[in-house]
Amino acid sequence: MHRFFVSPSGIDRNTVTITGPDVNHIRNVLRMKEGDELTVSDGEGTLEYRCAIRSVETDRVFCEVLFTAETGHELPARVFLFQGLPKSDKLEQIIQKNVELGVYRIIPVSMQRSVVKLDAKKAAQKTQRWNGIAEAAAKQSRRGIIPEVIEPMSFKKAVLYAKEHCETRLLPYELEGEVSGMEQTRRLLEKIPPNGNIAVFIGPEGGFDPAEVAEAENAGFRRITLGKRILRTETAGLCVMSILMYLLEP
Repeated sequence: MHRFFVSPSGIDRNTVTITGPDVNHIRNVLRMKEGDELTVSDGEGTLEYRCAIRSVETDRVFCEVLFTAETGHELPARVFLFQGLPKSDKLEQIIQKNVELGVYRIIPVSMQRSVVKLDAKKAAQKTQRWNGIAEAAAKQSRRGIIPEVIEPMSFKKAVLYAKEHCETRLLPYELEGEVSGMEQTRRLLEKIPPNGNIAVFIGPEGGFDPAEVAEAENAGFRRITLGKRILRTETAGLCVMSILMYLLEP
């Protein structure tokens, strides 16, 4: 069943109106026609609508609502992934897979050991593409929302952003296993409330600079370990999201 997102204003009682790029996809790629069924979400994560196409116009598709159902596809907690900017196109895979696992928002972060440096123009272009990837992944994984990818920010701004938005703040650190071990991390993660906002900071290739770790700790971040093996930057976030999904999924 093909899935699309519309704004709440596009849903009026028993009629759903699809506009924007999805119209071309419905008309010219999927070649859907009157009577074909599809699923629509209002992007707020609570309801989805099973619809039948009533008419396909040049710039919009009108659908009739057959029935409405609660989705229940979202985690009770909102996970904010602060991802250190990686090399090449790794961030595209990171976005896709973390959206599938239930992330709420993704914030690329320029860190001390990030090789990639983006100027404002490139950052805006990249962010537009990243949000397209997030939307496609949300449709594929039957999400009730489209997780937002915001423009890259500095480490200092990211720490302040996390303090403002998230009550629980985690920093997986490759040296933490030498200090506390997995048992302490396990106890910490099991105490995370099943609601609220969770910040997860993931370092780029080469990990965090020690000064960044100290700055995060001063801002209330808790260091955790992901085991005795060193994970790639594109793996570490998936590992944390998988653990949180397991602990928080109702």
